[in-house]
This record gives sequence, C-alpha cells and structure tokens, in this order.
Amino acid sequence: VRPDMSTLGAVKAVSAALHREMTFDPTSTEVTTDPAEAFHNRRGVCQDFSHIMIAALRALAIPAGYVSGFLRTIPPEGQDRLEGADAMHAWVRAWCGADAGWVQIDPTNDMMVGNDHVIVAIGRDYADVSPVRGSMRAFGRQSTQHQVDMISVNPSPVN
Repeated sequence: VRPDMSTLGAVKAVSAALHREMTFDPTSTEVTTDPAEAFHNRRGVCQDFSHIMIAALRALAIPAGYVSGFLRTIPPEGQDRLEGADAMHAWVRAWCGADAGWVQIDPTNDMMVGNDHVIVAIGRDYADVSPVRGSMRAFGRQSTQHQVDMISVNPSPVN
C-alpha cells in the first residue's frame, strides 16, 4: 500500500497481496485457527483470508468487516452443474469513503464481490456470523451441515 493510493486502491492492493502470498488449503486450518497462525503458515481457507485482510485493513485505519454467504460456482463448458457444489464462503467489506461507501471484496479469489456472491450475514468477524452458536451436552458426536444450490432463472442481460 502506498500513501498516494485511494482507500479503494489500498483495499484492492491488500486483497491482491493476500491472494498472491497465501495458498488456499482446506486441510490447513480449522474454524478455531488463529488468523496469525494461518498468515504465518501462508495457508488457509476463505475465513482465514478474510480475517487476515480485516486485520490488515484495520491496521491501515480502514473500517472492515466479515461477510458470510455463498458463492455460486460455474461448471466448466459443456458440463452439468454438480449437485451441492456451492459451499459457504466468506469475504470482506471495507468502508471506502462517502463516495464509494461499503465495498465488498473476496480476497480468496482476489475479486470484487458480484452477483455470484450471496450474503447470509455481516459482522465484525466469524464469531458474529457463525451459522451455529451455543453449546450442547450430549452423548456421542454431533454435527451440522449446510448447503445451497444456486441457479440463474431467466437471467436478464446486463445493459
């Protein structure tokens, strides 16, 4: 980030740097992994990328928050969409000033958030938006699973 950058330019620069320096690795972290550990190891999932980016933006005095939702996946040309291929995802929103407002960016994919990103919850971090909260005492193992299928119905052309 350079001093002459706009706030939006700084947000994009942080996203690009994380995307370049980090490796997406679903086996490298768990929901309880500290973002500093993921950053040190340069590996993580969308939650890690988002938490690291939020910390970096806040260190630059840019207000930032965590967005949880789904990302529609598009199959390769000529292949059908896979059932359940779409999964929970996380990205960042950052305040880029009165003219731009809150801007959303996906550091895992280094892209501005678009129509394929569907918001479920917005908060300061994952703890604010976790899909399941609380505690339960029971014998045996408990688990939860979430999924969504996203399809375009009668998509209208963009003018």
